[in-house]
Amino acid sequence: MAGESTRAVIAAIAGNLAIAVCKFVAAGFSGSAAMLAEAIHSLVDTGNDGLMLYGLRRSTKPADEDHPFGYGHELYFWTLVVGILIFGLGGGMSIVTGILHVMHETTTEASVWSYAVLAIAAVFEGISWWFGYRAFRSEQQGRGVVETIQISKDPTTFSVLLEDSAALAGLAIAFVGIFMSHQLGMPWIDGASSIVIGVLLCLIALVMVYESKGLLIGEGVTKETAHGVRALIAAESEVESIGKLGTLYLGPEDVMLAVEVRFRRDGSVADTRHAIGRMSNAIRAKYPRIRHVFLDASSIGE
Repeated sequence: MAGESTRAVIAAIAGNLAIAVCKFVAAGFSGSAAMLAEAIHSLVDTGNDGLMLYGLRRSTKPADEDHPFGYGHELYFWTLVVGILIFGLGGGMSIVTGILHVMHETTTEASVWSYAVLAIAAVFEGISWWFGYRAFRSEQQGRGVVETIQISKDPTTFSVLLEDSAALAGLAIAFVGIFMSHQLGMPWIDGASSIVIGVLLCLIALVMVYESKGLLIGEGVTKETAHGVRALIAAESEVESIGKLGTLYLGPEDVMLAVEVRFRRDGSVADTRHAIGRMSNAIRAKYPRIRHVFLDASSIGE
């Protein structure tokens, strides 16, 4: 899973950097606001993907004295930053550029440069999108797109896919804007296309910010997993009852579990310790993401 995410992010960085250069050249030749918005979009995406790659690297740092549970939340923090940057730089600048273009009705040139760059960009974006889709599909497991985004604990899997999907849609919008403004002699259409691209980016950014915020605050495992853990603990003969059960994702593949367990009063301390060991091993074996298991053996010594 982590390997798929890393490959998707690296592919997105390489593709967006090459595309950004081409789009800026085309924007300079054509004077198109939509093309300039697309160039800004690709440049912002390049930087954003770089930040996500940085977050991925940082999140794998081993635990130390200052961070006893590791650096997993670094990934969530940097994805939140990326969402904010997409909203402000990508979406905001595209909207402002479009508004200025509409107000001044700057004439654009429907040059071969513009169409050629849009075609080349579509190819690169399509390749990047495929890597992002592969990473996302590995986490879907038969779920719908919206459901997968909501329950995913690795924001890079849906962030890259959302970015690339928005990029492909933006290319189509830019093409329509340039073509229609030239054919109809209405420069404002090109500016309006830039505004639509900006609004699209802002919507994508809001999804990323919302999901990343939830992960950064702290999310637990699904109800099905929690019930499964309870069932494993209840199956232990030394357990009398189970109290509160809490989980927290420390990273995409790292979960902490804390459970209140009351053991049989007639059992010895040695029996209880063996039971704790069996339960911990059983939980980790069935749910590998649960790496930290804390059982509150409240009846020990009573």
